[in-house]
Amino acid sequence: MRGALLPPQLTAITSTRAGSLTIFIVRRILWMVPILFFVILITFTLMHLAPGSPWDKAGGRQLSDTVVNNLNIRYGLNKPVPQQFLLYISSVVHFDFGLSYQYQGKTVSGLLLESWPYTATIGVLAFLLIIPVGVGLGVLAALRQNTRVDYITMGFATVAASFPNFVIGALMVVALSVLAYKATGGNFFLPAAGFGVDDHLIMPVVTLALLPIAYTARLTRASTLETIRQDFVRTAWAKGLPERLVVIRHILKNSLIPVVTTLGPTFAFLVTGSVIVETVFSIPGIGRAFVVAIESRDYPMILGTTVLFSLVIAVANLIVDVAYVFIDPRVRLT
Repeated sequence: MRGALLPPQLTAITSTRAGSLTIFIVRRILWMVPILFFVILITFTLMHLAPGSPWDKAGGRQLSDTVVNNLNIRYGLNKPVPQQFLLYISSVVHFDFGLSYQYQGKTVSGLLLESWPYTATIGVLAFLLIIPVGVGLGVLAALRQNTRVDYITMGFATVAASFPNFVIGALMVVALSVLAYKATGGNFFLPAAGFGVDDHLIMPVVTLALLPIAYTARLTRASTLETIRQDFVRTAWAKGLPERLVVIRHILKNSLIPVVTTLGPTFAFLVTGSVIVETVFSIPGIGRAFVVAIESRDYPMILGTTVLFSLVIAVANLIVDVAYVFIDPRVRLT
């Protein structure tokens, strides 16, 4: 009945799987517009409700009323808050996120472009570590249920899920930087701060990935155990198929759907979790820039970072939804 109300050309497009997928993607992209609008609205409101101003003891000294008034005029803070919001929305539409209050003369877009490679590198490496390790440990624990392998794997997952990022980071700094430096006389230790392309990445990536690995392993184990009990898996075992073939073709593929569901929130955790990790390890990424912006009440930087985080999370969830189609052909996009 719905198809009869649509033009023939649109009905022909939606009748194909590729056309339905295209319309689904376009629809989700259009939905990102009101989502980003409300994210900006809420963030903008909370910023202006918070006590204080960007000029409170700026640079470590108290500014005079004349200087504060001139700064407010320069950055438009002397205007009514609704007018400031409308002006900001107009600028965002033109991809202009304004000038940073803290870094004089620098645009928010330029600062985000400088910081993004650090956050992206750590997040991508952590994500690439989470999928094989988390899924592998979960499948291994399920195939060896109630054995020593299962107990060790789930014990590790439980311990890893019990500690927040900043505790894990602090413990790794003490163990692998301070104590390792003293024990080896400076011959072997991991850098506790900064950013490099070698051993500087080990502790931040592991710290960021440890909790998602534990969560993914537990979820994969539960999903795999449920799949193993299905009739088609019993039939595959009864046919005498090799274990490797049964696991890859029958068990793993059907166990991945719940795991894929969590990849969007997992990526969101990596983006937001980088705030703590970058602060602990003094990495000049977007997360650390966000913390510094909050401390200094750098309104444009706070808004620009929040918008970027929201956009990344929305795109990650869209990619996960599209991935359903290729993992399970039974999934229908509506």
